[in-house]
Amino acid sequence: MSTATRILPYTPVFIKLLKGPVEYVEKSTWERLLQHKTELAGFVRQLGLTLILDEQDGYAYLKHTQTEEDTADITWIQRRSYTYEESILLILLREMMSEFEVGESSARELIKKRREIKEYAELFFKENASRIKFLREIDRLIDRAEENGFLHLTDNHDVPDEQKFRIRKIIKAKVEGEVLEQFYEQLKEFKNKKDSID
Repeated sequence: MSTATRILPYTPVFIKLLKGPVEYVEKSTWERLLQHKTELAGFVRQLGLTLILDEQDGYAYLKHTQTEEDTADITWIQRRSYTYEESILLILLREMMSEFEVGESSARELIKKRREIKEYAELFFKENASRIKFLREIDRLIDRAEENGFLHLTDNHDVPDEQKFRIRKIIKAKVEGEVLEQFYEQLKEFKNKKDSID
């Protein structure tokens, strides 16, 4: 005699969270997540995970719970490593988000054209001898940020520079205030050195 297997109501949400962050824009998944957040948090805790949920900004993700018995090679969550240049671009995107949130905009989401991101990034990246090569490199970094889930393409324009991206609020959790402070200190040192040379 067989018995029907009971599927937990938050299973689809859990599967999505394993693949990456979930945002409020995914309405049905987001509503189910909020409805079962307590049970889901308890379930993932048993798997050595922590549910990070920011209802105000509208995102959630799973984080590996660190314990003394941890072995680095066993984890549910895929760990990504970023190059120095990729890290700098993420910090710049995080800075754009900070400026947006203290501004007077009534919009909930920060949308930027590829051209605008490139113009902002140019101020912080050292230009190569070839400007075309330099701009291609920034384009590559923007594409990587999209692949890694920090940017979401909202308008795939025929002219690449006119493409529009939503800077996802998950970047606030991934690039925390302490990292920004360190970046500001480095920028200050860089500016002071540059001013003394000029």
